[in-house]
Amino acid sequence: MALTFDTDVRYLPGVGEARAAALAKLGIETVGALLYHFPRGYEFRGNEKPLADAVPGETASFILTAASDVQNTMIRRGMTISKLKAFDESGSCEILYFNQPFVKDSIIKGGEYRFYGKLTRDKGKNILNSPVVEPVIEGVELPALVAVYPLTAGITQKLLAKLVGRALEEIDSIPEILSDEIREQNNLCTISEAIRGIHAPENFEVLEIAKRRLIFEELYRFALGSGKKPEKSCTAPALTDGDITPLTTKLPYALTGAQTRAISQIAEDLASGKPMRRLVSGDVGSGKTIVAASAAYIAMKNGVQCALMAPTEILAVQHYNELAPLLKQLGISCGLLTGSVKGAARKALLAALADGSMGLVVGTHALITEDVQFAKLGLVICDEQHRFGVGQREALLRKGGGDSCHQLTMSATPIPRTLALFLYGDLDMSVLDELPPGRQRVETFVVNEGYRERLNGFIRKQHAEGHQTYVVCPSVEEAESGEVTQEDIRLFDFGYDVEEIMRPKSPPKAATVWAETLSEALPELRIGCVHGKMKPADKDDVMRRFAAGELDVLVSTTVIEVGVNVPNATLMIVENAERFGLSQLHQLRGRVGRGAAKSYCILVSDSKSGSRAADRLEVMRTTFDGFKIAEFDLGERGPGDFLRSGDEDVRQHGELRFRLANLCENMELFEAAVAAAKQQEIARI
Repeated sequence: MALTFDTDVRYLPGVGEARAAALAKLGIETVGALLYHFPRGYEFRGNEKPLADAVPGETASFILTAASDVQNTMIRRGMTISKLKAFDESGSCEILYFNQPFVKDSIIKGGEYRFYGKLTRDKGKNILNSPVVEPVIEGVELPALVAVYPLTAGITQKLLAKLVGRALEEIDSIPEILSDEIREQNNLCTISEAIRGIHAPENFEVLEIAKRRLIFEELYRFALGSGKKPEKSCTAPALTDGDITPLTTKLPYALTGAQTRAISQIAEDLASGKPMRRLVSGDVGSGKTIVAASAAYIAMKNGVQCALMAPTEILAVQHYNELAPLLKQLGISCGLLTGSVKGAARKALLAALADGSMGLVVGTHALITEDVQFAKLGLVICDEQHRFGVGQREALLRKGGGDSCHQLTMSATPIPRTLALFLYGDLDMSVLDELPPGRQRVETFVVNEGYRERLNGFIRKQHAEGHQTYVVCPSVEEAESGEVTQEDIRLFDFGYDVEEIMRPKSPPKAATVWAETLSEALPELRIGCVHGKMKPADKDDVMRRFAAGELDVLVSTTVIEVGVNVPNATLMIVENAERFGLSQLHQLRGRVGRGAAKSYCILVSDSKSGSRAADRLEVMRTTFDGFKIAEFDLGERGPGDFLRSGDEDVRQHGELRFRLANLCENMELFEAAVAAAKQQEIARI
């Protein structure tokens, strides 16, 4: 029967039930899945050379004539050595195979073969150990590039290549999802050419053409499901008075160019008559709050209310304390609504929102409770938006008319542009890539455990000077020494050396245990501990005490990664720093350096010098641009660090693993794929 893309792989000649079961372990259950099981690499066998020119230890191809038949010798039970001699015009060599007696049937005396393997020399004698052998047949060109596939038990490279070749011969057609127009616009080959080119490329040029097409298709398929959607036809209040001069004259500093640009983009959105959907992504300390304040001010000048939702009470209070005094100077009433606001105070605040006398309310998810009603909510601002679920954001938007309500979302994590395209393709984006003048660079060091006493002394020094310290640990509770963690598995997924990952190492420091250890080492200091397993009220209380100066040292997990502003904190110590993503480390570093005093970030790691982990920490030590760090982290570790959040939409992408595409390396192709997907979506309307 004719094979199709969806034919069960069992019906491919040469497969059958047993091999089908083995192939299923590779995720191959159909002929199409077999053809989309791409090589993990290629052997270049076109570098054929005479034996005399071979460099010991080099892997190369040799065209040799068998000088003898293969002799199989059992040297002990379970161990067979197969030997033969071969030669070319420049010399001779001995060829050995271990436990491969079947090669005797593949090589005959006087036959010419291409042997591909690593040549060694022993006492002047050339030796090839277990080389790949292919017969040289007149008129048949041997492939220069040979695919190397991911395998499983029961499936060999030779068998898989044979099955792929058979599928390519017998399949009726391969479904083409790209139109002729899209292929021509982007200079792409057909899917049939691409599949053949990636499995059996004639040369590197053919391989690159095939990969480019398949990478584009991979990104295009993703963009069709997650890319930017066509604009909705719904309208929104046109907030045309975008003059923020009265606000900026109250500021003790001038806006940066990036802030001015972002505010201008927001004002243009608000005046358009269409619902604003904009993301503001900024580096640590880039001034997102004043951008949000400007958006809120424009909304209130134009007669609508604004709600700013923060993920935690302490962050909501921080925003309120910063915004309320500023807006009060402009005659705008501002309120704070969290779970702690109760009784008469809550009742009065709800009444002010309902009658429209309160222009701005800052709060937590308490804003989405049923009894919170607005007279005219026109703008919703979500801070650290990735920490909210889609349902929470939509619940607040519904209080302002749903789709017709303007929305501004803010992220304190610099997001690489490529990642922003696929995570937030339905949002316009403003980037704050400048720091306000006067913001000090945090001096960064990488040290090992041998510096422990000096570190404790440095904590004491900061305390003596009236400052506070953060100490961040990678876990809440102790793990066993040498335990393989989920982080280890993730690093392996992204290409880290197995030996480096499995090297014996100390267990990750636990915040709860390390807080006790520091309390014993530094008994004169007030030490607190906060982590994600605490009740929200208890966590907020510890954070409040640290912010108020009631604690000298705060030991924590990454719950303090974003948002909290404690200008008096001047020292950040990160334990087991190699276990964190660089973007996480950059966020943690951003918790200090917020005041006038010089600040420090110390990364503690026993990573071996020259290892990949040590090299990553060196990038952290020498790089201070959050967007550069984010791009590097994305390329090194994939999107995982950007995807750990409360957002169910984002969590779906946390498992994203492209077969071929790399979001950093293939930025131009990704943008082209997004444009093509948008063009396709519009054509369907």
